[in-house]
Amino acid sequence: MKKLAIALSILATLSTPAIAAGDAEAGKNKSMLCSACHGVDGNSMIDMYPKLAGQQESYLNKQLHDLRQAAHTGGKEGRNDPMMSPMAAGLSDQDIDDLAAYFSSQTQTVSEVKDVPAHGEQLYKGGDMVRGITACIACHGPNGKGSEAAGFPAIAGQHANYIKIQLNKFHDTTRNNDLNGMMQDVAKKLTSEDIEALSKYISSIK
Repeated sequence: MKKLAIALSILATLSTPAIAAGDAEAGKNKSMLCSACHGVDGNSMIDMYPKLAGQQESYLNKQLHDLRQAAHTGGKEGRNDPMMSPMAAGLSDQDIDDLAAYFSSQTQTVSEVKDVPAHGEQLYKGGDMVRGITACIACHGPNGKGSEAAGFPAIAGQHANYIKIQLNKFHDTTRNNDLNGMMQDVAKKLTSEDIEALSKYISSIK
C-alpha cells in the first residue's frame, strides 16, 4: 500500500503541468464576482461552497481550467458544475492565473467541528484493507495539507458539507476530473456513513 502511494505520487508529479505565475493583486480585483459564494478572502460562509483561501495555487488553477473546459464542451470534458462552469466560461488564462494566485495567498479560517466520529479518523489515517479503501493520509498527508507537487489538494478545515458533496459526486462519478480516477476509485467503496464520518473528521483537522 505504501509503495503504491509513493508510485502514484511520483506519477502525479510527472503529470502535473507547470502553471504560469499569477498576479495576486490583480486576482484580488478580479475576485469580487467570486465573493458572494466564496467570501472576499476565499473563506466561504456558505458550507456548500468551498473555502479557497490557502488552497494550492496549482490545484485552483487546474480546477478553473477544468470548469471552463466543461462549459465549452457542454460538460463532456473537464469538471462540469452547474454553478461554477458558467462562471468560469469567460475567464482568460491570465484571469485564472491571477485568481489562483490571490486565493492561494489568503489564510484559511477553521471552524470548530463538534461530534466528530472516530470512524472518520480511522478511515482517514488507516483506510479499510478489507474493503480495499486506501487511507486518505497516503495522498493528503497527516495534516490534510496535500501535496502541491503531486497535485493532491489541501483538504484540512474545509467545510464538511462541501467535502460530503464532492465525495458523493466522486462516488457517483458525476465528478470525474481526478487524476487517473483515483478519487472515484476510493469514493465508490465508501458508504454514506463513511462519507459523513470522513467529511466531519477532515473538516476538524487544523
